[in-house]
Amino acid sequence: MPLTPRRRASIAAAIGLGIAAATLGATPATATAPTPASAPAATSSYAAYSGSSEEAAANKAFFKAVMKSVAEKRAANPGALAVTVTYNASSAPRFRSQIAASTQIWNSSVTNVRLQEGSNADFRYYEGNDSRGSYASTDGHGRGYIFLDYRQNQQYNSTRVTAHETGHVLGLPDHYSGPCSELMSGGGPGTSCQNAQPNSQERARVNQLWQNGLTQALFAK
Repeated sequence: MPLTPRRRASIAAAIGLGIAAATLGATPATATAPTPASAPAATSSYAAYSGSSEEAAANKAFFKAVMKSVAEKRAANPGALAVTVTYNASSAPRFRSQIAASTQIWNSSVTNVRLQEGSNADFRYYEGNDSRGSYASTDGHGRGYIFLDYRQNQQYNSTRVTAHETGHVLGLPDHYSGPCSELMSGGGPGTSCQNAQPNSQERARVNQLWQNGLTQALFAK
């Protein structure tokens, strides 16, 4: 959930979604978890990454990676009206409740795609410390991952962070200039924003992308 430059002093995220900070509590300064090895190297400032071409490219690559993984698994059933995207949350134990809440939010908001925890995951959640905050990216091997930053999730509504980042899994880009009612506005509206629900336009876009199983998603720009 990269934040806008004016808010970098608080804490920014690279491809924003949200995780509920209320369940995190204070994180010890020594608490660390390695960022996935293939994640882009941390930048010197939040502003340098937030809204950058690198971030936009990471969003697009992440969506394509998930599409590739899902397409391979669903090739035997091309006529499916709804697609199941599987995730693994074992590497983000502190955020299990936020991930569950984000999953429920999206599954109740759209009909053409369903998120489900399970084996042979299409993407994974990780947790730890990163100067860019939370973000979504790829592992370089046809799969994607969401990284949830400890500090950012103490500053912002953590479920919003997780739901926002999960929105990238479903194909939505960042739109930091949007209002709090827009989930993909990420950290743009500030730390007071508590909304973790996608608006009607975001829901419609996800349903459009995943219409008729994988047909539309595979060719989405």
